Amino acid sequence: MDPKLIKDCVHCGFCLPTCPTYVLWGEEMDSPRGRIHLMKQHTDGTPVTPEMAGHFDACLGCMACVTACPSGVKYDRLIEQTRAEVERVHVRDPQERAVRGLVFSLFPYPRRLRLLRPGIGLAERMAPFLERVHPSLGAMAALAPRVTRRQRLPRRVRARGPRRAVVGMLTGCVQGEFFPQVNAATARVLALEGCEVVIPPGQGCCGALSVHSGHEDQARRFARRTIRTFERAGVTTVVVNAAGCGSSMKEYGELLAGQPEWAARARAIRTVDLAEWLAELGPAATRHPLPLTIAYHDACHLAHAQGIRAQPRALLSAIPGLSVREVPDSAICCGSAGTYNIFQPEAARDLGDRKAKSVASTGAEVLVSANPGCTMQIASAMGRAGGSIRVAHTAEVLDASLRGVPL
Repeated sequence: MDPKLIKDCVHCGFCLPTCPTYVLWGEEMDSPRGRIHLMKQHTDGTPVTPEMAGHFDACLGCMACVTACPSGVKYDRLIEQTRAEVERVHVRDPQERAVRGLVFSLFPYPRRLRLLRPGIGLAERMAPFLERVHPSLGAMAALAPRVTRRQRLPRRVRARGPRRAVVGMLTGCVQGEFFPQVNAATARVLALEGCEVVIPPGQGCCGALSVHSGHEDQARRFARRTIRTFERAGVTTVVVNAAGCGSSMKEYGELLAGQPEWAARARAIRTVDLAEWLAELGPAATRHPLPLTIAYHDACHLAHAQGIRAQPRALLSAIPGLSVREVPDSAICCGSAGTYNIFQPEAARDLGDRKAKSVASTGAEVLVSANPGCTMQIASAMGRAGGSIRVAHTAEVLDASLRGVPL
């Protein structure tokens, strides 16, 4: 934990109403400034106690406080440093260690995730039993979406019409295995907008899940592999359709700062979110009408970490016949936050229920999100509330409009 970054906090309290856990519990130590106070205690010599670790674990890392802070406190860096320190010095109980070990030996590995897909239906039915074994196991079973079929992507998708750019595309781990239709739609949209899309084989996790949970060595290993993958593919711009992945890849330079050669190689590759890239590129293909009312959900690592809010709204609003509605309290996290809804299922469920109620109040037919975790979290919460709303990715909506087909 960097003492200089800790000193930037003046404890003004502007972060409090934006912090999901403070909104839920009203506890000072479960607010950004409260956690920063605990960080200072540790740098001053106080060991990490189980209670202290609990307050750090309860943070979603949503970065809403970074947006709200008038002093420019880099809480995102502080909480990542803190989590790495917690993982180094804090001894968790055996059951928790086992669950965390299962998650981090499973989720970042697409092939292992693929083996789980046939059993998702059974796991969903067993969720109540698994929850009694351990709440995290029940949460995993309840959240996993059913995948009807796998969609194989070619290694290269040619641009439709005049070629305007050549870009790489990240397929990801959770996105690629649980939401293959989003990757397929992303490739089509890019091609229809004049991009030649390079999709290198053998991709895996970008390291987002690991870095957000304090597993720095694993995160660096995944980052180096991702850099090598796109270097070999010969692309210098990589388009990402998952908010958490894009946020982490944009910070590879900092993650690999201790390895100057790798940091330089990371900075030589430009990472852009899909909406960010399309807005910068400008439209080339005709948009066909989509007579729908949608609600747009701000994924935290898109809105707060990357500062991308206007671009997806502008892209969606440009579709004829499409009405975009805002979700109340959109700055408050849905409770997904990478692995948060697995490790902190009770708090995540409360936040998911709040978000589901806000989404339902819009009266929209479709909820549009730009992160697979948010999609699973909100869909699950809507189901618990007895509601039904389709959740789609920005890429799927654009794809339907560009091809002139129903969503």
